[in-house]
Amino acid sequence: MQFKDEIVLVTGSARGIGKEIALAFANQGATVIISDINDDSCEKTTAEFNDLKLSADNFPCDVTNLSAVEEMVNKILDKYKRIDILINNAGITKDNLFLRMKEEEWDAVIKVNLKGTFNCCKAISKPMLKARKGKIISIASVIGILGNIGQANYAASKAGIIGLTKSLAREFALRNINVNAIAPGYIKTEMTDQLKEETRQEILKSVPLKRMGTPADVAGSCLFLASKEAEYITGQTIKVDGGMAI
Repeated sequence: MQFKDEIVLVTGSARGIGKEIALAFANQGATVIISDINDDSCEKTTAEFNDLKLSADNFPCDVTNLSAVEEMVNKILDKYKRIDILINNAGITKDNLFLRMKEEEWDAVIKVNLKGTFNCCKAISKPMLKARKGKIISIASVIGILGNIGQANYAASKAGIIGLTKSLAREFALRNINVNAIAPGYIKTEMTDQLKEETRQEILKSVPLKRMGTPADVAGSCLFLASKEAEYITGQTIKVDGGMAI
């Protein structure tokens, strides 16, 4: 198993894409740290993994709070001595047309998606730089590349993650730390399952593969970027979008 005994922190991993990413690493032998804002959800997901005989632990955290993130990272280091891989997955949406978008809708999305990614990278940078190794993978979005009506806040936050990824890749390269991003397109989740069929068909017109992706598609890309086979890849944004943003 290619990630045997490695410690992988996945934020926003109590459900959805984050949970699928954590499951993929756990199935490859890693000890995964389930982290989400809700304590009960973290414990439930961790118990599910443990029932499957997979190595998982949970450290609930609000990624918008730098002090809380630093405390979480320190607790993980105290128990496991290192964090080999960080997956920045925590994110929210608060969609609205720009003219109707409230300041608090803008601030909330930027705070979770972009500042949360900054906070986690900031907290983990010192131990990774000291260890002279590590992988950081942030979940951006194809919307951060293309933009989208009604998602100015979300697009800005995800574009910011892409820019942050490029900058950190340059800064951390000399310490053997790879920093990359993944930009999913339309992925089949609980949220997209609620779309009307006509909306779904309209979306698929923009996807050359004519289907939505799955959380497993995103998780597979994370496994690759964190693997030894991707040692010479850094500063990149891998689009997992069925060709949507060609």
